[in-house]
Amino acid sequence: MSILSGKKVIIIGDRDGIPGPAIEECAKTAGADVVYSSTECFV
Repeated sequence: MSILSGKKVIIIGDRDGIPGPAIEECAKTAGADVVYSSTECFV
């Protein structure tokens, strides 16, 4: 059983860091239910 198993998550990635889709795949693999995923640019 994973720490994210069955949890709903919101993912905000960083354009210059780790993008949202990469975090989303990791979260899904860990059993999370991804509600929202986005990659933003923080300047």
